[in-house]
Amino acid sequence: MVKVGKWIAKHKVLVLLIGLLLVIPSVIGIAETRVNYDLLSYLPDTLETVKGQDILVDEFGMGAFSMVIVENMDMKDVQKLEEKFSEVEHVKDVLWYDDVADITLPVEMIPEKYRKVFINGDATMMLVLFDNTTSSDTSMEAITELRKIANEQCFLSGMTGVVTDIKNIAMQELPIYVVIAAVLSLVVLELTSGSFVVPFLFLLSIGLAILYNLGSNIILGETSYITQALTAVLQLGVTMDYSIFLLNSYEENKKRFPGEKDRAMGHAIANTFKSVAGSSVTTVAGFVALCVMTFALGRDLGIVMAKGVIIGVICCVTILPALVLFFDKPIEKTQHKLLLARLDKPSAFITKHYKLWTVIFLVLLFPAIYGNNHTKIYYNIAESLPSTLDCNIANDELEKTFAVGNIHMIMMDKNMDSKQKQQMLNDIDKVEGVKWSLGMNSLIGPTVPESMIPDDLKKIFKGDQYELAFVCSEYGSATDEVNAQLAEIDKIVKKYDNTAMVIGEAPLMKDLQDTTDADLVRVNVISIGAIFLIIMIIFKSISLPIILVAVIEFAIFVNMAIPYYQGISLPFVASIVIGAIQLGATVDYAILMTTRYQRERQHGKNKMEAISIAHKTSMPSIISSGLSFFAATFGVSCYSQVEMIGSICTLLARGAIISMVVVLFILPAMFMIFDKLICVTSIGFLGDKKAAKAK
Repeated sequence: MVKVGKWIAKHKVLVLLIGLLLVIPSVIGIAETRVNYDLLSYLPDTLETVKGQDILVDEFGMGAFSMVIVENMDMKDVQKLEEKFSEVEHVKDVLWYDDVADITLPVEMIPEKYRKVFINGDATMMLVLFDNTTSSDTSMEAITELRKIANEQCFLSGMTGVVTDIKNIAMQELPIYVVIAAVLSLVVLELTSGSFVVPFLFLLSIGLAILYNLGSNIILGETSYITQALTAVLQLGVTMDYSIFLLNSYEENKKRFPGEKDRAMGHAIANTFKSVAGSSVTTVAGFVALCVMTFALGRDLGIVMAKGVIIGVICCVTILPALVLFFDKPIEKTQHKLLLARLDKPSAFITKHYKLWTVIFLVLLFPAIYGNNHTKIYYNIAESLPSTLDCNIANDELEKTFAVGNIHMIMMDKNMDSKQKQQMLNDIDKVEGVKWSLGMNSLIGPTVPESMIPDDLKKIFKGDQYELAFVCSEYGSATDEVNAQLAEIDKIVKKYDNTAMVIGEAPLMKDLQDTTDADLVRVNVISIGAIFLIIMIIFKSISLPIILVAVIEFAIFVNMAIPYYQGISLPFVASIVIGAIQLGATVDYAILMTTRYQRERQHGKNKMEAISIAHKTSMPSIISSGLSFFAATFGVSCYSQVEMIGSICTLLARGAIISMVVVLFILPAMFMIFDKLICVTSIGFLGDKKAAKAK
């Protein structure tokens, strides 16, 4: 590796030129990679609700719908509005009560079953059906056009509106995330590094790595908006350590080889690659653990971030060394005193009072575990958005005016007996929280021959194999009430037709809850197991993996318990990904200190001396890494209006600081208490000479 390092150092201009040229395909790749704003689309294809959505598109040419509330408008004007809506591209149809009754009739003369569906006082509701899926570009374009046509008296609710608003916010905020993360990271680096120029080189190198990573996402076809938003800040936070290590190694090797900067850098590259390749494995393992989720968002984020860490390592030993050598003179001219240079006294105080930190650890352990296990999680995606957005205003208006929380769809065999269809809908009407059900038989009566059914109605309700019915629920999505209601409705429809399906937003969110609850356990077990195994191999020890993983898991418990004691609910995505990411990204702090502790014990130091030296020497690096990770994520957590993104960044920023504090205060205490156990349960921990004497 030294030869490769020397070649990179010698051909620094060529390396930089290649690095800059790679920006071109990266930018093209970013432009060509579609961003998916619908989290429900990441549910497994094997679920009945997902299969039903596919059938809806294939058979009925319909994948999404929006409920439109119109207030204080004459019926004739509403009819004109309906016609305008029908003309919008990718609107399949608009269902309103003029499809089944004459609008010239006085409202009092309209049959009650139609009136309660479509009319309430001065407000009326229509159902706009789209010809594509909820998150498709065409459906989002259609909802945008409908909003332009609608005036202040109209409110467009539904999941497509939610997804459209997520897209609009994300597109506005994403560039600002990168700027905030870069500026705050720059501030931390300027305070913790020894040169004013170096932080800019670090950010340039990592910035190129982020571009390469985002550009290479073209191989995936598309990525989620959460992955797109978090990639830059996460990659910046977790790979900054590698840059710091390279520069420190370069400074050490310059003393070994005075006047031979290329040679010094060659050795620095070799040293860095060995160390960084090892430490990055735990970070990659944390992200790879997300790939086992059946909810495919985890795989999306896991693949992109694991790829980002690997690209970050490559850039750290190619682009960054070339930049450092190219700007060597400005680096030397802008040297300044290190802020974290004198930490001997704080370090001595921490290691001396290890019993105190052990007591604090034991006192906090139970409330941390309890809080972690009782933090409330919410699954309603619209709740993660500001209440002032069009989608949430419309959803609130729908609930306030018509007491409608959801519209479910029943997909049944079209050849089912008409009387049975009507009886099934009558049974569904009796379920608690169901306001009304609406099928073709409800509108025209079970005795009307199919030949006399209007084509407009037939194309909405009848497909090749299935027939649709709509069920209105008072309950909002992702609530216990609607989940219980869906279970009852499913029992009823299966009684009449075992091939029938209950689909829609609420059934999808119920499946989302069931799927992600199982994923949370699976991801945590696999990430802990993988990182445990990696640490066991690195240190050839049984006890050290237990201690190191336990210390970081304690930090995760503390982090996840804080929302419980604050009375805050977390979006489901945050609760799933935080454990694997915080463990994978911050266990390096513990590994760094443990490596030095082992080395000092092998050199004959007693446990107090070894722990003191390990703590004192690793403290600046751990603080620098923790603050860099905090800086990259904290600003985004404060700025983002999308709580799904903001809450993840809040947990990551807080998690970085908590992990840093726990490693600096609790880990040395664990070493003091379990030193004998570590020596006995670790192969060669005291070195060959010590081991021979022990025998």
